[in-house]
Amino acid sequence: MNKSRSFKIVAAALSMAVVLSACGGNGGNTGQPAPSGSPDAAAGGNAPAKPGQVKELSLFIDASWYPVTEWKGPVADMITEKTGVKLKVTVATDDKQLPLMIASGDLPDLVFTSSNIDRLSDSKLSYSWNELIEKYAPDFKIDKTRIAIHTMDDGKFYTVRNSFATQEEMKNSKYSLGSDGNPGIAVREDILKELGNPPIKTLDDFVKVLGMVKEKYPEMVPLIMDKDWIEQYFLAQFGTETLLDGWYEQDGKVEYAIRQPKMLDFFKFMNSLYRNGYILAENFALANDQIDDQYATGGKAFAHSHTVSTADTDNIKIKSNQGNFSFKMLPSVLSKDAKVVSSGLGFSGTFITKKNKDPEASIKFLQYLASDEGKKLTMFGVEGVHWTWNEGGHPDFKYNPSDADFVNSNGIKWWYLYNDGVTEGMLSYVPELQKTQALMELKAVRIYKPELGLIQTQPDSQEKTIKTKIDEMVKNEKVKIYLAESEEAAVAAYENMLKNAENIGLQKLTDWANATYQKKKELFK
Repeated sequence: MNKSRSFKIVAAALSMAVVLSACGGNGGNTGQPAPSGSPDAAAGGNAPAKPGQVKELSLFIDASWYPVTEWKGPVADMITEKTGVKLKVTVATDDKQLPLMIASGDLPDLVFTSSNIDRLSDSKLSYSWNELIEKYAPDFKIDKTRIAIHTMDDGKFYTVRNSFATQEEMKNSKYSLGSDGNPGIAVREDILKELGNPPIKTLDDFVKVLGMVKEKYPEMVPLIMDKDWIEQYFLAQFGTETLLDGWYEQDGKVEYAIRQPKMLDFFKFMNSLYRNGYILAENFALANDQIDDQYATGGKAFAHSHTVSTADTDNIKIKSNQGNFSFKMLPSVLSKDAKVVSSGLGFSGTFITKKNKDPEASIKFLQYLASDEGKKLTMFGVEGVHWTWNEGGHPDFKYNPSDADFVNSNGIKWWYLYNDGVTEGMLSYVPELQKTQALMELKAVRIYKPELGLIQTQPDSQEKTIKTKIDEMVKNEKVKIYLAESEEAAVAAYENMLKNAENIGLQKLTDWANATYQKKKELFK
């Protein structure tokens, strides 16, 4: 996920003035949770906590952008009431902090991470969920697919990532659309009108409009991009199957992302945006993920590239600042080649470390979050206060899920230490929001290939070293392609990037990846 920032909302995400009226007529409020009912049977029979029985566990969140930093609000309070657990939360200051903690052995009770899952899936550092479930929570049932995905070479699994769903689960859930962590571009409605409302149905149409903006409004940036979401929207339009550091599959074999046949076309397109003055060179070196928001909501940019929530969240900020303009989302599909391949295994997982002072309370805490009641409480808020269940099979919200201040201040969504992609995907079904339409369009072209996500290098392995070097090289060299002074120079820079990857050991890495892929994909048969 993601910035997940998933809404900037995600990643700062996801930040605006706390104005309850921003929830419109939806009746949202920060009221106290309603009295709790009987515990969910799937929660292992946890009785509501009694005064004096609450256990405090320490939690480290390995995401410096995380928008909630304290265990407070009605959702956190209700989880504590149901489980008898409250959390003392620490959010990472940077991506180096957790590796240093691991090296020193200075770990908290629980760790929530996406980038250090392989490292923490180690019996020296963490308890396996297998042993804790068998000993303390035998009625905690996890499906075979999730267990297979997370089982390590020692036959144990140490976490289960949130935000994961199979293609079948998503197909069977009409109202689960995916998370805010999907790419999108929003454009100024008033400027489009002044330009004569030119149609934007293809990438060429969009580029033509950017040219019109540059000519008529030379002081305005035609397209500003969130620093963590520069490539995603356009990669999808070219039909590439992964981000620049991932794997794609063709005819039963896998290749590293930059070898994709359409990757050069993508790079030439991005370079043309720069050479035509539609994007800024400094966009590739923004100091933080708020600067693009300031360009957009401050009236300095025509188009804003970030997530499917961009128009909704920008418009809330503009309204709160008494602005007189608004954004609307571009179609999620602007090309006949558009494709979104989901190879993800989820976002982040929770680890119960060997430093944990109460493993039994910890696994039962996660068991409650994994229950239907727990997932809905975490993701939607308190039932009856924040939402009600529609007989059609989805939640009806009493607030705007794109209102980051309301969501964050109530502790909604971000305590998804165990959840799934189906429940999270329902958070996006709000018919009146532009995000909903954007996600429906993406769902129509999304293909699921989670087996690709199992091509994971192991810590301290030769493959890990090679891939880390290649990924870092690509991160540095891609900017040279984007900012090349001519298309010929961009092509040369791309070819040089491929050559560098080969010299680092790309073919050896690819051979290993194919061997791993052939073995791992058997888990899905």
